[in-house]
Amino acid sequence: MTRPESAGYDYDVVIGGAGLAGSAAAVLLARRGARVALLERRADPEAYKALCTHSITANAYPVLDELGLVPALEKAGAVRNTARWYTRWGWIEPKPAPMGPELPYAYNVRRSTLDPLIRTRAAETPGVDLLPGHQVTGLVREAGRTVGVRASTPQGEREIRARLVVGADGKDSAVAKFAGARTRSHENARFGYLAHFRGLPLHGGIGQAWFLEPDMAYAFPNDDGVTVMAVLPEKKRLPAFREDLEGSFLSFIRALPEAPPIDSAERITKITGTVNYPLHSRRPTAPGLALIGDAALTSDPLWGVGCGWALQSAQWLTDAVAASATGRGDLDRALASYAREHRRRLRGHQYLAADYARARPFNPVERLMFSAAARDESLARHMHLFASRLIGPRQFLNPAALARAAAVNIGHGRGVRGGGVE
Repeated sequence: MTRPESAGYDYDVVIGGAGLAGSAAAVLLARRGARVALLERRADPEAYKALCTHSITANAYPVLDELGLVPALEKAGAVRNTARWYTRWGWIEPKPAPMGPELPYAYNVRRSTLDPLIRTRAAETPGVDLLPGHQVTGLVREAGRTVGVRASTPQGEREIRARLVVGADGKDSAVAKFAGARTRSHENARFGYLAHFRGLPLHGGIGQAWFLEPDMAYAFPNDDGVTVMAVLPEKKRLPAFREDLEGSFLSFIRALPEAPPIDSAERITKITGTVNYPLHSRRPTAPGLALIGDAALTSDPLWGVGCGWALQSAQWLTDAVAASATGRGDLDRALASYAREHRRRLRGHQYLAADYARARPFNPVERLMFSAAARDESLARHMHLFASRLIGPRQFLNPAALARAAAVNIGHGRGVRGGGVE
């Protein structure tokens, strides 16, 4: 039965995009009493995002827990994402403190496993109508605010009206485009290619990342014994790299310090990637509209933060608008609250990511912190918290951490000049 306060609307919320962000938001909002239309342009229920780091950072574990997905992920074979990072000073290897708790974690899991899992959870949630084969083709606007969407469907064009429209349709968001959302872009001076391997042993059985300054690479173990191997070289290498994509990809990996033995592993996918992946930041709200996930902020894929931030932004939006989306509060004020939270939590991270995406060597502060973390267990754990996005840039670079890093390097007979490590 339609609630009186919902008169004139087909739903309380309509969400464009049934990936991680959209499906999570649908579940969380419906549990708070909202009627949600979850639109997905692809008709295949097993559809998934192929180009991804396939890793969920530990900051999003509480969202996975709230969604009730942790047992399902464990059953599906998702791998807890401990990792180590290579630098020119050696490996940074975070380990739990003696007698301390285990390191925070979330999961590495292939999107072919994760996307259908979370989409099914949304479809089974009372209050959510999953509408596959529905592609947003425009927005319905009245008196300067968004009040619904137009969508192409298997049955033809359709208009769906809602108090709140949510764009969860990725970095090239159609919802954002139709809304005229202001976009700030930063060039990414690296390109990236990845492939999936079965039977690829990694040191310690955990994720590996290589900071080669300026090139990058990573290997993440995933479910079903599959490892995602990615390379992210500087763009000036692109013409030569593309002349022999397979040979260049494999040669890059073979040359890595402690390189995984790819020649004895089975490659089970094509080598795929992107040569142009700019970082986008968009204003995440407008009257009657919100953006979440990559639609609001697309960061550098080398950090593996997209999945975690997709889930978190869905939670931040729900916490802000759940009441007002069902007519029990001021929606514009709630959207402003979401925008402030999104900016507060992610602006500093994105600033650092955009700066490093210029494919520059480490700056003096980074040299100080990375070199010390390779030599000191407590700083390695501190770096783990930042890489997991459990602390922000200010906490990561707090005066005590910088002072300890300087002391560690001096204790190792390394002088600090100009804020950097020599």
